Amino acid sequence: MDLLAIAENTVKVILILGLPSLLVSMIIGLVISIFQAVTQVSDASLTFVPKLIFVSFFILISLPWIGESVEVYTKELWNLMLIFGEQ
Repeated sequence: MDLLAIAENTVKVILILGLPSLLVSMIIGLVISIFQAVTQVSDASLTFVPKLIFVSFFILISLPWIGESVEVYTKELWNLMLIFGEQ
């Protein structure tokens, strides 16, 4: 495994871990936008606060999965360093 493959795997892990939070933020933003369009309320904090709450709650719930994924990937990187060090 070369450096480019390691960088590619790192980007994949980052995307896999980050996309669910972004999707939650997008869904909440869409729901709030529809609500604002229906009620004609245009307050900036109306979009920011619910997104902050829901994304924070989602990250808190998914933290064990995120931690496990980072731990597995870190162990994989350490094993690769040991393999490259022996060569």
